[in-house]
Amino acid sequence: MKRIILHRELFEYDSEIRRIHPVICGVDEAGRGPLAGEVYASAVILNDGVLIDYLNDSKKISESRREKLYDEIIAKSLDYCIAAATVEEIDRLNILQAAMLAMKRAVEGLHVKPDIVLVDGNKLPELEIQAECIVKGDAKSASIASASVLAKVSRDRYMKQMAEKYPQYFFEKHKGYGTALHREMLLKYGASDIHRKTFLKKILGDQKNEKH
Repeated sequence: MKRIILHRELFEYDSEIRRIHPVICGVDEAGRGPLAGEVYASAVILNDGVLIDYLNDSKKISESRREKLYDEIIAKSLDYCIAAATVEEIDRLNILQAAMLAMKRAVEGLHVKPDIVLVDGNKLPELEIQAECIVKGDAKSASIASASVLAKVSRDRYMKQMAEKYPQYFFEKHKGYGTALHREMLLKYGASDIHRKTFLKKILGDQKNEKH
């Protein structure tokens, strides 16, 4: 018999907060570390009483499991929004500010106004709604964990699309992170349109960032 895993403590954490703030929104981002591609963020408002098997911090879940959870989270959410900040915004603002911008866009894209926004990490985006930082929140709150999964899956799908456009970089394998393979392809082909130029100085040095 197959064992089902439910991290009940994630949902109990949110239930406690709902005693004071009935409608809570979890927010998380994906893609701060890669050398290429947009940074994504998601905002999720789960229905009260919802339980989702296997939900956890997206980094602790396999890619195939995240894909399955993606549809279930959307089906069981009261509202959600997925947003991004562009490579140009990352290079212009810096990655932290671009991630904050993506989170702000995700929250502002909701149709339902939450009573409080729970943001993973130790920095808050500029919001007009009460918000609170939760360090390692994707391992504490079901709402933040749900946002973590939606953001991660959405960014991975985007990078697979970019792999079709720029096959020489093998984005489908590393999703833009600085693996040995990615660095090797960067040295061979230079930077593409979706590479974060401010991230490449140590790798490419003074080499011309040619577009392929």
